[in-house]
Amino acid sequence: MECELIQLPNGIRIVLHHVASPVSHACILVNAGARDEQPGQYGLAHFIEHLLFKRTEKRNTNQIINRLEAVGGDLNAYTTKEYTCIHASFLSPYLERTLDLFEDLFFHSVFPEDEMEKEKGVILDEMASYLDSPEDAIMDDFEDLVFEGHGLGHNILGTATDLQALTKANINHFIQQAYNTNEIVIGISGNYTVKKVRQLGERILGVLPENNNQKNRSGPPASGTRQSSYRKPINQVHYVMGTKAYSVHDENKVGLLLLNNLLGGMGMSSRLNLVVREKHGIAYTVESNYTPYSDTGLFYIYFGTDDEKAAKARRLILKELKKLRERTLGVMQLYQAKQKFKGQIALAEENRLSLIISMAKNLQDYGHVQTLAALFGQIDAVSADQLLHIANELLDEGRLSTLSFVPD
Repeated sequence: MECELIQLPNGIRIVLHHVASPVSHACILVNAGARDEQPGQYGLAHFIEHLLFKRTEKRNTNQIINRLEAVGGDLNAYTTKEYTCIHASFLSPYLERTLDLFEDLFFHSVFPEDEMEKEKGVILDEMASYLDSPEDAIMDDFEDLVFEGHGLGHNILGTATDLQALTKANINHFIQQAYNTNEIVIGISGNYTVKKVRQLGERILGVLPENNNQKNRSGPPASGTRQSSYRKPINQVHYVMGTKAYSVHDENKVGLLLLNNLLGGMGMSSRLNLVVREKHGIAYTVESNYTPYSDTGLFYIYFGTDDEKAAKARRLILKELKKLRERTLGVMQLYQAKQKFKGQIALAEENRLSLIISMAKNLQDYGHVQTLAALFGQIDAVSADQLLHIANELLDEGRLSTLSFVPD
């Protein structure tokens, strides 16, 4: 996972991952997302992401779409609570074309009124589709519950009322305040020299004016647990339990990532899957997840099952959490958990698009790109006592908030 870092005079950083392949991947990542929106403007960051593809000072929608598709490339984007990202995959000769398109979309979009109204309709349809998927909706609603009253506590899509009221002035103000050049990272994975990438970067992106506004982010306040339940026109119970957790900078982050993977992470061999699904045949889906943010985090467990089985599924899960709080992992158990986790991470790096986006996030979060060897070293350093401490700090039933969707 060797890479080179380049910093342009305006603060934009580039991470180059050299790979001798005819296929390249690139991304532009800005440290601006849904948590940076003002009340009454929820959904703005995601709305902007949609509109970036609609018209620029020199390209219309079709020209934007075909700029990479005409040469067999792929272009897409996403928004999270903290980031907005455009990414592309393309053949090696088209790096300049890709970087030029990134620059055009991010810095020269014009946000025409007719496209704004059209895209509002598209996002309203996206909201409706989202509401038809309770297993997805409950995850976001749970985050809203845990972070209520904070910037992290609202859906990325926003609300229909806020969306309809958004204006071009809102868009321009958000971009001016949040799209800071010192918080923009370009990730490139391909068969390029540092010299070539630096030259392209300086010519295409280095001429942009410096913009280093200070972000006004603050962590969520301490709060008690919340328990909520809603009746919905669904066939199964959907249930989430969880709590605030560690930030990306916390010394316990890697330990919780390991613990989460052991408990309900990827693969059929997680403890929750073996007990709830394989042994008792209760739930088709049971999983845990940990999302670290810049100043906090979220850990949760989700399952979906029939109404009459939900109480038993919950008891089985709480029993597994109690084991983690009361029993120190044995030497072999800890070794196996680490080997499984490291193997999954290494396999995930075969997806080079995901890898270069991860590198860009690393640079954004830590100011450097973490090597695979360094990450494996951190995993190896996690002790059984540390996992016991994390389990007792986060997984006690008394500190878990809950949210359920039940059939009406």
